[in-house]
Amino acid sequence: MKTATENKTYKILSYVVLCIKKFADEFNLSFIEAYRYLENYGGLQFIINHYEIEHTLSINDAIDDMQAICRKNGGLI
Repeated sequence: MKTATENKTYKILSYVVLCIKKFADEFNLSFIEAYRYLENYGGLQFIINHYEIEHTLSINDAIDDMQAICRKNGGLI
């Protein structure tokens, strides 16, 4: 049986993986390319830090938010 912490960690990780996949699909990137881009420009840290809010929004809103953060940090996508 999972602890509450393990369950929350699993939910966050699952959500982050979904966000990377959807970001990759949206911008015609491989999963690895999307991961590296989001990691380099702060999109991953943003989605992790704001999980409590972001997971209540549509996945398209989350993708838009990650894109905006990455652009703010020098990304070109």
